Amino acid sequence: MRSTWILAAALGLAGVAATAADTADAPRGASYTEDGKLRRPDNYREWIYLSSGLDMNYRERPMGMNHSMFDNVFVEPSAYRAFLETGTWPDRTILVMEVRGASNKGSINKSGQFQTAGLMGMEAHVKDSARFPGGWAFFAFDDADAAAPLPQEAACYACHREHGAVDTTFVQFYPTLLGLAQQKKTLSAAYLADEAKAKEGAPPDTH
Repeated sequence: MRSTWILAAALGLAGVAATAADTADAPRGASYTEDGKLRRPDNYREWIYLSSGLDMNYRERPMGMNHSMFDNVFVEPSAYRAFLETGTWPDRTILVMEVRGASNKGSINKSGQFQTAGLMGMEAHVKDSARFPGGWAFFAFDDADAAAPLPQEAACYACHREHGAVDTTFVQFYPTLLGLAQQKKTLSAAYLADEAKAKEGAPPDTH
């Protein structure tokens, strides 16, 4: 009887441990207010860093733009681990992009540009199939603690849908993930078409 009880207890603890592990592995970056706004994830700089871009723009650079900017992209760690396994993003994934100014004047710098301390903007891209049409939504925080999703008519939705390398995200600009997506064969047809056009010398259609 005692050995049976010990076995049952061990199995019970194993079940609890498995449940805890499942919970720990589930992406948990997205948190919402009662009225459906995404709470600003202030710990995002403790997440997995994916990439930085300098003065990136998917259309011609706007006239009158006389400053440079860096963007830095981070993803919640458990979503990153899931991507390593599958080559795509699990539900409840959240990616954050922060924008910082670029400067060439400061300290001992003689050439090139570095990121300035001031935060110029912050956006999030969230996968939540039960909550958003098409599964994904974009948010722009500026200085707010929470943000409502951008309307589905916003240009970012169509751009990501038509050019995102994996699941409407720009994995093509994340150097540590692009090769993995190639191996897992999760690259989108839209991205592969853009790449084919680029090799032919024809620019992708970004409207």
